[in-house]
Amino acid sequence: MPLSDYDMIIGLEVHVELKTASKLFCSCATRFGAEPNSQVCPVCLGLPGALPVLNERALEYAVVAALALNCQIAKYSKFDRKQYFYPDLPKAYQISQYDLPLAKDGWILIPAASGESGESKKAGIIRVHLEEEAGKTVHSGTGILDSDCALEDYNRCGIPLLEIVGAPDLRSPKEAKNYLEKLKTLLLYTGVSDCKMEEGSLRCDANISLRPKGGKEFGTPVEIKNMNSFRAVEAALEYEAQRQAKLLDDGVKIAKQTRAWDENKGITAYMRSKEEAGDYRYFPEPDLPPLIIESERVEQLRRTLPELPDSRRKRYIDLWGLPGYDAELISNSRPLAEFFETAVNLYGEAKTVANWVINELLRLVNQEGMAIETIKLLPDQLVKMLKMIDAGTISGKIAKTVFEAMFKSGKDPESIVQEKDLVQINDFEELKTIVADALDANPESVADYLRGKERALDFLVGRVMKETKGRANPGMVNQLLREELERRR
Repeated sequence: MPLSDYDMIIGLEVHVELKTASKLFCSCATRFGAEPNSQVCPVCLGLPGALPVLNERALEYAVVAALALNCQIAKYSKFDRKQYFYPDLPKAYQISQYDLPLAKDGWILIPAASGESGESKKAGIIRVHLEEEAGKTVHSGTGILDSDCALEDYNRCGIPLLEIVGAPDLRSPKEAKNYLEKLKTLLLYTGVSDCKMEEGSLRCDANISLRPKGGKEFGTPVEIKNMNSFRAVEAALEYEAQRQAKLLDDGVKIAKQTRAWDENKGITAYMRSKEEAGDYRYFPEPDLPPLIIESERVEQLRRTLPELPDSRRKRYIDLWGLPGYDAELISNSRPLAEFFETAVNLYGEAKTVANWVINELLRLVNQEGMAIETIKLLPDQLVKMLKMIDAGTISGKIAKTVFEAMFKSGKDPESIVQEKDLVQINDFEELKTIVADALDANPESVADYLRGKERALDFLVGRVMKETKGRANPGMVNQLLREELERRR
């Protein structure tokens, strides 16, 4: 059967490093890129006699993230030891959470993979729990198989890690990508993580199975690891779905296993059989007391949540009449949304501000590879420039030059206009002389216009604008040209 005869059942497990200054159970720094093994101590190295102490800020970040994901926060939870032997885990166990996680029963709204624009679906979140990060293994070759040796960097070991276990509610690789993008947006909004996938701050494991279209029973899931981008997750799931469909068509039973995504070959490859919970021999962490989180404290943390993107998008549409596309694009980034709102409150007209933010600001940000929060341009400078357009001081075309100069220098628009001599020419007599000269210099275009070729007017407008270096008032130029051309008819 073709893949279209199967339903895909996809669930994602996302690991998020929390943006704390110190590790989960010790005071070692969490700075990325430090000299290997320079940010370690007896606690995160698992040396005998060292005892863990919980980082309160990490716990607060975890609760805030769970609230943003609409989870129920447990009043009572605990830490557990997850046993496994691997070089990047010096204690030979990981302090994690098992049967009593920090939070559960959450959900987020994601764009549906198909259907009308703006259609969304609710994707469930089974649980959110807190655990410590493992170290990093550095191989001498490009991978395990072609390496002669491996070195261990324990700087990452012990960094606070949030595991978000999604429900098997996703039905396509596109929906999985939408889920990850929405999850990242929410985590960035709350400020609990920088979500830098290139630094390992946000990682994803995907579980996928197939069942005949319309069936009720889930198939045997396969886990895919080693994906470092949203595009990789989508591509890996597409490949794995095709692989499983072919096996099922051939009558082969799907084995429960863990596979790695090979980016270069574009395939998933067998790693190992899938571990069960019993393989990890969980038991309660004896060196840490249970977590008891009072309802009052949860509500205090809830009040620290910013307005989240879904609420902002709806407000932009309902209050300011923005098109859905504009509202979605702007609300997806908290720094961009805050820049936009400040400018709208100063200027009073949302659509004009949105056009400049989307078409010019985002263009320059992407072109320069910058983050919104690092730009020099301020919202009030954009508003000053818009008011200069409204007053006729500069034209819309000149404004683009002014905007780019503001973006690069951080200077006010008035200074840039004066320095570059960009004030719009609105003097009727001055423009009349320039228009007459342009007509005298282009007799063929004048003749074409008089013969009914309207496009000749565009050429003549262009000549005047070139002569004035874009400073001529476009409306006055058009009016004067038509009047002078009719006079010469």
